[in-house]
Amino acid sequence: MIRVGVNGYGTIGKRVADAVNSMPDMELVGIGKASPNHTADAAADRGYDIYVPDGRHDRWEDVGMDVAGDIHDLIDASDIVADATPAGMGAEYRPIYEEHDTPALFQGGEGADVADASFTARANYDEATDKDYVRIVSCNTTGLNRMFAPLHEEYGVDRASITLVRCRGEHAVTSADPVTLPSHHGPDALEVIPDMGPITTMGMKVPTVRHHFHGINVELGEDVSAEEVRDLLASQSRIHVIDGDLGIDSGWELQEFALDRGRDRMNLYENQIFEDSITVEQGNQLHLFQSIHRESDVVPENVDAIRAMMGDADAEESIELTNEVMGIGEI
Repeated sequence: MIRVGVNGYGTIGKRVADAVNSMPDMELVGIGKASPNHTADAAADRGYDIYVPDGRHDRWEDVGMDVAGDIHDLIDASDIVADATPAGMGAEYRPIYEEHDTPALFQGGEGADVADASFTARANYDEATDKDYVRIVSCNTTGLNRMFAPLHEEYGVDRASITLVRCRGEHAVTSADPVTLPSHHGPDALEVIPDMGPITTMGMKVPTVRHHFHGINVELGEDVSAEEVRDLLASQSRIHVIDGDLGIDSGWELQEFALDRGRDRMNLYENQIFEDSITVEQGNQLHLFQSIHRESDVVPENVDAIRAMMGDADAEESIELTNEVMGIGEI
């Protein structure tokens, strides 16, 4: 059993903790949490031991919530830590993980230099094998790499241009993010699959929640048909090609789709590619729309990275087990 600590229990951390807790080859040591709020109370209800930063114990005592120790205790008790702290804090924690000689994996809010490798299970699982520090790329880059990997293997990706329409919140203002090009997603994709052609990404944020949308144009290395691309993408376990007959064309409908199929927290771990959008022009110019559930698509990647870093399974074994336990590919 791999003993896993999850440091940070926010949007990503709580989902990673649940996933780890469900795995037959892993044991969740506990979670790191700074504040004794309703999220912490929910973690306690799930039976998770809670560890807090130094100097925070009094806050928990004041509200009558028990803690199992401090973050150092969590790190000491873990074979590996999944760091899901807010963006930028992972880099601050790395020296502490090093001090305890405990491997750690970080999330996409950290820079690439925080880790020895950037990771997407479908694209470069072996790069994380026996590494001490690995970064899961962002939810958007994870989704791009899952799509790029089979396309590049089958046809070659000579060039790609992607516009990412990202969630910002219900009352925010639509804006470029950033105004300069490219956004971080293209360079991050090349961190994982470095031999692809140039990848240009443009980001913008809009007043929506949960689902990011990608408008994608890929110049492939050979001529193909839309049907061939559709079949290739549909064959990937973490890509769901949405049947055009279902009438789904929005993030809201995808939330209902997830709820109706019993997905906890409306999780959609798979890329959601709209079948009717898959178009090929001039023989090799692929166009499509896909949606990425920003809260959950990186969760299975965390589980696979843990196994890769601990040297406990190869890519096929790990991905298959993660998918089976989490019900990925069954929608």
